[in-house]
Amino acid sequence: MTDDPAIDITRLVKKFGNAIALDGIELSVPRGSVFGFLGPNGAGKTTALRILTGLARPTSGTARILGVDVSAGRSDVRSQIGFLPDVPGFYPWMTARELVEYAGRLFGIERRTLRERAESLLAMAGLSDVRTKVGGFSRGMKQRLGIAQALINAPSVLLLDEPTSALDPIGRREVLEMIASLRGRTTVFFSTHILADVERVCDTVAILDRGRVVANASIAELRHRAAVDRLVIEVDGDPAMLIREIETRPWCRSLERLDSQITLSVKDLAAAQHELPVAIAAAGLGLKRFEGTEKSLEDMFVELVRHAEQ
Repeated sequence: MTDDPAIDITRLVKKFGNAIALDGIELSVPRGSVFGFLGPNGAGKTTALRILTGLARPTSGTARILGVDVSAGRSDVRSQIGFLPDVPGFYPWMTARELVEYAGRLFGIERRTLRERAESLLAMAGLSDVRTKVGGFSRGMKQRLGIAQALINAPSVLLLDEPTSALDPIGRREVLEMIASLRGRTTVFFSTHILADVERVCDTVAILDRGRVVANASIAELRHRAAVDRLVIEVDGDPAMLIREIETRPWCRSLERLDSQITLSVKDLAAAQHELPVAIAAAGLGLKRFEGTEKSLEDMFVELVRHAEQ
């Protein structure tokens, strides 16, 4: 297997008039990985996916899948891509098998191969024995069917746009388990605004906000960044003077006050732990609580987005 990335995005810009949807994003997605493309609604995720599928053209920059510029419109690379939009549309009078096999015929897949492949995919989606017409499916069943349909051409790259949005907990779990089962077999580019889903199934994540990538790291690295760089202090007395002093320190990233309790996000934990007791004593305050707390990935996501907006 080649070490070249499955998806390689370089200085990608997309403008709609004066509005900038994508502002020079750079991404590299390893082959066989489950890659989380995370961001709030309106961040530019769907625009990036439309460019990757060839449904939109970039204003500038390049997006390559399997080494091919998607703007070139080559059918050989498009035949290696599977895509599930955020709101998939199905013919409601078909069964799941009929719909998946219909999609396969559009790719010109030989009948016997198509039959075997459809059976395997429907089994993976938990729909082998379902005879109900698609119009009677739940949202979770439709999403699983959509992934099966997107895999019928045995794509090297699967692009998913918000596949778990609006699902109930059981539907989300089923779809996420299906996505996780593809690791190592297909490169999955998984767009979502739900951080918990990314944390559960993805190897690497890029965080997009207002058309810019504000973080791009492995889940393990993000967990490492998120661990213990937050301190909670509770003092006996008015902490106003202490807060003003803390805000001047280079290790202070952000600060929140609730009565006599101060919650700090710090850049240098060791320096903060060394200097804070001295500052508290200098302010003439009694110390009631001083402890580190674990910051969640959700907290980190919010901080990154807030920082990007400043």
